[in-house]
Amino acid sequence: MKKILLPLFLGCMLPLCLFAQQPLTLNKPDTGYRGIWYSNEPSNDEYVYKYSGGLATYPANHYPFSIYVPEVDKTFFCYGGTDPSGSTLLHMVSYFDHKTGLVPRPTIVLDKETDNAHDNPVLNIDAEGNLWIFSTAHGTSSPSYIHKSKRPYDIAEFEQIHATKTEAGKPVAMDNFSYLQTWYQPGNGFINLFTHYDRNVIAGQPSKPRRTIGYMTSPDGITYSEWKDLAAIEEGHYQTSGQSGNTLGTSFNFHPVKEGENGLNYRTNLYYIQTTDFGKSWQTASGEDVQIPLNKIQNPALVKDFFSQGLLVYINDLAFDQDERPVILFVTSRGYEAGPQNEPRTWHTARFTGSDWEILTVTGSDNNYDMGSLYIDEEGIWRIIGPTATGPQAYNTGGEMVLWTSRDQGKTWKSKPMTANSLLNHSYARRPVQVHDDFYAFWADGNGREKSISRLYFSDKKGNVFQLPTEMTEDFAKPAKVKKTARKE
Repeated sequence: MKKILLPLFLGCMLPLCLFAQQPLTLNKPDTGYRGIWYSNEPSNDEYVYKYSGGLATYPANHYPFSIYVPEVDKTFFCYGGTDPSGSTLLHMVSYFDHKTGLVPRPTIVLDKETDNAHDNPVLNIDAEGNLWIFSTAHGTSSPSYIHKSKRPYDIAEFEQIHATKTEAGKPVAMDNFSYLQTWYQPGNGFINLFTHYDRNVIAGQPSKPRRTIGYMTSPDGITYSEWKDLAAIEEGHYQTSGQSGNTLGTSFNFHPVKEGENGLNYRTNLYYIQTTDFGKSWQTASGEDVQIPLNKIQNPALVKDFFSQGLLVYINDLAFDQDERPVILFVTSRGYEAGPQNEPRTWHTARFTGSDWEILTVTGSDNNYDMGSLYIDEEGIWRIIGPTATGPQAYNTGGEMVLWTSRDQGKTWKSKPMTANSLLNHSYARRPVQVHDDFYAFWADGNGREKSISRLYFSDKKGNVFQLPTEMTEDFAKPAKVKKTARKE
């Protein structure tokens, strides 16, 4: 099958008829667990890239990568994999069997025919136990796909779903979406948050591509509603969402218009809205109705104005406390380039107290893309897993993983190292849906300054780390516990 070679210009609105080629749906067991390595925006300095590394569970705007299913006592997961040469992005799915402590050979669902980690898949599971793989795109220059398992809780075979969305009252093919976060509500179906790309208009003239965030709903995963925009301020947004029961919240920043520059590099401000009725209406955390799409910088959804402070905002995660109030995990910095000149890079939590937002500092790290996940358990204990300790490639994406714990709603924290003396930076620790104590976070490693192998890891709730097997000669294997030994050069 000949590869589609199209320029990755995110603002181009290419006709989707160019995407007529079908993906190579493989349904093939692989020989081991290998993650995709990816880089973005060369920096022409010692740090080499704006961000880079083993990004099999990237970006923060994709979710979920893993789901625990108590009915079968397995955590199913997907990730951006690759072939032994690291030349293409493979959409992979597998599971960890909590009864046996084993993993099977991962299944290659399809070859995405790119090496762009923005095209990483996400996973959902419906009420019947069917696994859904949503294969995202990055802008409009490549297609998106949806696959569904042929049997419940079975990773062996997937079939492509030719989904539709509603436009002007009629169903049309839905084969392009970016930055997908997929949520499932029994009795309602799928509510998926995503990004689409259009042209901003300034002074009557088309400007740069705008990342417009929106949502869509579907009772069956096949037929989707009309796309509805949530916000379209200046050059657009990145959003990160979370769900508790039927409350779905989304936190987002905005990209200011920057003449002659890319506004996404100046992402700032923190916003939040939520829905409790499957997207029929949207409110602030305090319950004030908002009219979507939001289109002004100052609006009722604003949690904190960082724009006036000259600070950038990188949103990592969104969780809910025991009172179903949102807590947002995010990082602020002084600039988009890698390196010490933009310190401090500060990790914060923003907790809605019932009347206002309490913003507190957690720690710091050395790269804007040091992404971690936030956990809040039934006892009210907060935990964060993320690469907050300096790794072997300092000031590059990721580092050494650390488990942070707070028993007073983020006012004070205790830390516990999870990895140490690593050869490669660990990055993008992701929290499973319905998380199980034995498969608590999921991530990959990779060199921050040059293309490298990338291995897959998970941890338990106590902070013990396990590596998934890179080579398998049998159908099942036991993940290896990672020891904190001296680094081997």
